[in-house]
Amino acid sequence: MVLLDISIQSRVIIGISAMVLLFSSFLVTFIATQRKKLQYHKNLQAIQEEQKNALLQQNALLEDRVGERTAELSEQKDALQTALSELKSSQLQLIQKEKMASLGELTAGIAHEIQNPLNFVNNFAEINAELFDEMKEKLAEDQLPEKLKLEIDPLIGDLTENLIKIVHHGKRADNIVKNMLQHSRKQSGEMELADINILAEEYLQLSYHGYRAKHKGFNCTVKTSFGDGIGRINIIPEDIGRILINLFNNAFYSTTEKQKTKSSDYIPVVSLTTKKNGNKAEISIRDNGIGISQKFIDKIYQPFFTTKPTGEGTGLGLSMSYDIIKAHQGNLKVESVEGEFAEFTIELNC
Repeated sequence: MVLLDISIQSRVIIGISAMVLLFSSFLVTFIATQRKKLQYHKNLQAIQEEQKNALLQQNALLEDRVGERTAELSEQKDALQTALSELKSSQLQLIQKEKMASLGELTAGIAHEIQNPLNFVNNFAEINAELFDEMKEKLAEDQLPEKLKLEIDPLIGDLTENLIKIVHHGKRADNIVKNMLQHSRKQSGEMELADINILAEEYLQLSYHGYRAKHKGFNCTVKTSFGDGIGRINIIPEDIGRILINLFNNAFYSTTEKQKTKSSDYIPVVSLTTKKNGNKAEISIRDNGIGISQKFIDKIYQPFFTTKPTGEGTGLGLSMSYDIIKAHQGNLKVESVEGEFAEFTIELNC
């Protein structure tokens, strides 16, 4: 009985020991497995973190490269747009030059064809006027019947007046032809650097004294304001000088006409202003004369259009000026109020 009890106790102890041992083994194995899993997850997380950092670095590098490439493409686009704009401008300028060259050749041909017969008309009209003067003197010396003399003298007088008119209008036509030839003349000057302030002042003095020589008693207050920083710009000085002479003469003429209709307290004033506006050099010529009607503003650059009375202008000055400025890739603007002022502004590239 005792042996049986011991045996059962031993068996219980052995069973419990085996279970404890088995549980301990399972626990050790479980802990080891968990440690391995934990280490695996740590290693996996570290790998993922490294991959994430590498990916972020790669994305940052790609973004930098994309930004650099975008900047390069933007610069190339701007350069292409600038080149395209310059090309279009050059094309328009070439087309304008070709049109003006064709028009100039046609105008020159017509003017030359008119010039020769016109010279004959003028010359023979002047000769005939002289012959009629001699005839008058001869008839005055001869003893003619009074009745015949009374009949002949008015006829000779009328013929003489007609010849004077023919000479006057013939000279006017000759002046128009010469202006047509000048208008059709190809530019022979070369581009060179010139000081706009000095150039404008020289032609202002030249125009003023020239106008006074032709119009005795003319006086005008001349105001000047020369801007700093314009420097020397690339132009054809002779052509710009022709424009300035024309604009100054128009300004003096406008003040002269207004002076005829105004009271003695009217003071003619012509102003010359130069300044730099961005990358443009501006030359402004303003007068307080008769101004230009708004209905004529859009027509003043057309060849042969003029608001001056017959014999005073040919209508080619502003047309020629406009073409020269366009050939310089510039602009000629006008602002006016009829009866108050007119202001022309030349814009040239610095």
